Amino acid sequence: MNKKAFEQYRYFLKDSVRLTIDFYQTAQSRGIAPPPIEKPFSKESKRVELPSQDSWSNIKPVDLITAIRNRRSHRVFQPDSLSLEELSFLLWATQGIRKTVDHGTAYRTVPSAGCRHSFETYLCVLNVDELEQGIYRYLPLEHQLLFEHHENNLEESIVEAALDQPFFQKAPVTFIWTALPVRMEWRYDIAAHKVIALDAGHVCQNLYLACEAISAGTCAVAAYNQDLIDKLLRVDGDDEFTIYMAPVGKVQS
Repeated sequence: MNKKAFEQYRYFLKDSVRLTIDFYQTAQSRGIAPPPIEKPFSKESKRVELPSQDSWSNIKPVDLITAIRNRRSHRVFQPDSLSLEELSFLLWATQGIRKTVDHGTAYRTVPSAGCRHSFETYLCVLNVDELEQGIYRYLPLEHQLLFEHHENNLEESIVEAALDQPFFQKAPVTFIWTALPVRMEWRYDIAAHKVIALDAGHVCQNLYLACEAISAGTCAVAAYNQDLIDKLLRVDGDDEFTIYMAPVGKVQS
């Protein structure tokens, strides 16, 4: 047992660091513009329009008590695909935008410290109607999917990146959230990192509850090969890196 290491990592869970920061010197206080709400992309990139909320016809209502009571982690999925409408609903439930304030601030369907929303949502799509297999990124402002790239042997790649957890191969889609710490650091300096971790939990819990409306299930996963999953997404691993994963598929009712 390394007592010093335990003390170091327990310190991360505390909010003591806030007392060491001069908040007059943060990027926000110095008048620097906030980072944008979503990563930029080429307007010529291949994008997929997602069904809008007012067009959803197959998302069944589920009361909150039932959704919470039935919420559990699932690692066994049926061979069924997900529809594009179902995927649209899950994306809206986890990172959908309710109101845009300015280029750096938006209110979403999940809470975030200081309304900073540090995450990008990537999808490893294996079996979703109307989508070819590949890696996609959700564009919350447009409510669209950005096709990032095709990957040979994607089923094997996602399992390997997930430390050989085999149920990833059976999931029609895996949600992969990356963190862009600068969005939170802009306001909170080095106090940003604990709340980024807390925010990830808010997002994934919404995914669990939303799955109850489409007879699906998920499993929050924080154990993965950092280098392999970042390489699969083609993110740099420093300014943007994977922080959480959750495979989603249909489950037995």
